[in-house]
Amino acid sequence: MTEQSGPKRPRERAAPSHWTLARYLTDSTCLVASLFAARWLRITLPLGKPVDADGLALRAPMVLLALLVWTVTLAAIHSYDRRRMADPVDEFQAVAGGILVAALAYAGLLYLSYRGLSRLMFLYFVALDLALSIGGRAAWRSLARRRGLERRAALIVGVGVTARRVARALEAERAADVALMGFLDEREQADPIPEAVERLPVLGGARDAAEVIRGLGIHEVILALEPGGQARLDRWMPLLQELPVDIRVAPDYSQLVLSRARVERLGDLFLIGLNEPVIGPGDRALKRAFDLLVSLLGLIVLAPLLGLIALAIALDSRGPILYLSRRVGEGERPFWMCKFRTMVPGADRMQEALISQGEDGRLAFAKRPDDSRITRVGRWLRRYSLDELPQLVNVLRGEMSLVGPRPELPALAARYAPWQRRRFTVPQGITGWWQISGRSDKAKHLHVEDDLYYIRHYSLALDLWILWRTIGAVLRGRGAY
Repeated sequence: MTEQSGPKRPRERAAPSHWTLARYLTDSTCLVASLFAARWLRITLPLGKPVDADGLALRAPMVLLALLVWTVTLAAIHSYDRRRMADPVDEFQAVAGGILVAALAYAGLLYLSYRGLSRLMFLYFVALDLALSIGGRAAWRSLARRRGLERRAALIVGVGVTARRVARALEAERAADVALMGFLDEREQADPIPEAVERLPVLGGARDAAEVIRGLGIHEVILALEPGGQARLDRWMPLLQELPVDIRVAPDYSQLVLSRARVERLGDLFLIGLNEPVIGPGDRALKRAFDLLVSLLGLIVLAPLLGLIALAIALDSRGPILYLSRRVGEGERPFWMCKFRTMVPGADRMQEALISQGEDGRLAFAKRPDDSRITRVGRWLRRYSLDELPQLVNVLRGEMSLVGPRPELPALAARYAPWQRRRFTVPQGITGWWQISGRSDKAKHLHVEDDLYYIRHYSLALDLWILWRTIGAVLRGRGAY
């Protein structure tokens, strides 16, 4: 084992089950408090029609039913998963979404049982529970960070390109619940072990794994093996399964089968069936109907905001208000994508110079936060993705979808490898998987791999989830420039 002075064993933390129980009890307390506070508000505030005793009754079965519905719903959406602690927006979105779904289910059950309950009191209850529950989660988050609790020590097995990518991803995401302690060399011991990778120590090889994991109190091991590492995986898995650690595998996406997959059972065997990465006719019709409804309503509701943005662009700099960008859409058909102009006129003539190709053949598009071509208003619009709103017109015209792979620049699409062209088999979208998992902070070539992940796992539910997560990504403004 390589001698190290850098990594220190993370501070001992309370058992995760204790913290999960504490958060659950907090949510339950907020729920019951909201019910009785809503009743008090309905009596105190002279709003709405007068109600009788039945309209204000809070019977024990009603309270127990609410606790049951909230418990099942919040558990079903994994709101108590420790990974929610990594991102406050993600956690609060999960709690808010769970409460709203639970409220709808509870309203239906009350209609079948206690129909006389005051509707205004019910609205008070939902609003109060949202505020108190999110406030309670914020308090637990503050306490956990202040005391360094629920932070899991992690180790990466691997020292190659995939391992470096995992380490950079953990750093870019600034995972609050993960402390990366270093690496283990997965290669044969005849190979020289490097001293450090990504400025973190390489703590040894397979022979040192048990000692390192126990000595540093590692909770999680990420296997990041290079292509062709199946034999090494077979060697590492039995070794790690004997230790009290969670194991994750980070595959090399560029080597994966680029199709949607399903697991089929044949007697005692399990087979993997591969489908072409396309959206079926029924799903396509449903997706298009959803796109038409949302884009039309969006243009109507956002009309005042669109007008204000147009005025700000006109006052800030000379040039057109809208910018039409030539893009490659579904089926590699070109179209003009509409955006609010955020750069000085003529900036698109410099795009070709921003495209480069690395030694491994991967394409990169050098978007920078300090780009001098961006106007003052444009920088603000880009930060919150408001420049993308005119693309609702493209959605209405059928050239784009709300969710899908991002329409590509022709200069980049012309350099695609055959496997990358699979992204053009579905409608291109305003937002997508890569926008909620890194946006411009991620290298351009990784966008294609995110797009292929979306295609393989497509469903309308995934579209809705991406749209919901996009709100959080836009509010954070990270990676948008």
